[in-house]
Amino acid sequence: MKENKLNKLFTNQLFTTLLAIFLGLILGAVLLLITKINPIEAYKQMIVGVFGSQRNIFEVIIKATPIILTGASVAFAFKTGLFNIGAEGQYIFGYVLAGVVGILLNLPWFLQIPLLIIVGMLAGIIFGGISGFLKAKFGVHEVISGIMLNWIALHFHNYVALSSPLFIQNTSGTGPINLSGQIKLFAAEKAAGDYQSILNVPVIGKILSRSDINYGIIIAVIAAIVLHYIIKKSTLGYQLRAVGFNKHAAEFAGINVNKNIIISMAISGAIAGLAGAVNIMALSPHKITSLAAFENYGFDGLSVALIAGSNILGTILAAILYSVLKIGGNIIQLQYNAPTEIISILIGGIIFFIALANILPYLADKIASRKLKKKYNKSDS
Repeated sequence: MKENKLNKLFTNQLFTTLLAIFLGLILGAVLLLITKINPIEAYKQMIVGVFGSQRNIFEVIIKATPIILTGASVAFAFKTGLFNIGAEGQYIFGYVLAGVVGILLNLPWFLQIPLLIIVGMLAGIIFGGISGFLKAKFGVHEVISGIMLNWIALHFHNYVALSSPLFIQNTSGTGPINLSGQIKLFAAEKAAGDYQSILNVPVIGKILSRSDINYGIIIAVIAAIVLHYIIKKSTLGYQLRAVGFNKHAAEFAGINVNKNIIISMAISGAIAGLAGAVNIMALSPHKITSLAAFENYGFDGLSVALIAGSNILGTILAAILYSVLKIGGNIIQLQYNAPTEIISILIGGIIFFIALANILPYLADKIASRKLKKKYNKSDS
């Protein structure tokens, strides 16, 4: 009976996530103690620093927006039995293509913004669809193709930034996208240098004048809700999950496995590409500038999806938590001169403990079956 209760407890996603976060914080506390920092004071400073500052609250929202999208993208793929490690490349490709169109076209905002969103999603569909096609037709694992496409996207990004006709001499990239495609609050006033109008906003005017707070969070939340509906409530979602759960059984039931693999990766890629489009539309300087390395929005999305336990709606809260930890980590570093690696280890610890929690029900079953076997053996003897 106790084993059954334990099993139920460890199969409860909310419980395992909260337990993993708690154990991750304990691990972080141990590391802080090793570096001779009071963990209680450090965590207190982190919470006060993040939630006691309007600017930092805005920064949490800004940082969480793209990784809600990439996290939802990866979680969607997980739900269909696929591993979309190519979210980073899909994000970059969406960013670049939306940027190119945003620079070349200057339509009214009600046409420009939807167009850039569609272009970003199409870019992600192309890259995600390639991975899906290679897996479906040639058996190439999506992790292998995804990693290769990540590098292709990075070098394509740098080509557009530094070698294409859009490159501006004596800069590190292109010019900004047109104002009609920008989605940050008071974009027109900031572009015109009219900061007084922003400062006149009660309470938060000063913060707004120095922040890139934008409408992207609304797009991200809507996208996560739509993805959740597709995977949980639609016929397509049922087919995608069936293929992910057991492709042989799905094929026996008349589901086109290869087609659904391609569709799944294309949808997942679309949302990662959307993240790229949202970022170039939302964040200054709205340019395509050269990159020395990956920006990690896709890889951070992978962490967020794991923290959320592949729950698509859960990626919203997981991304906010991830952003709080990242920004809070910077506060701890500044306040106590703590190593930046501590927060990375803390986040890694949370993911590790979530993975461990997923194994525990299996172990509990094993222990229960062994006890039952011993009990029957004794009764037989």
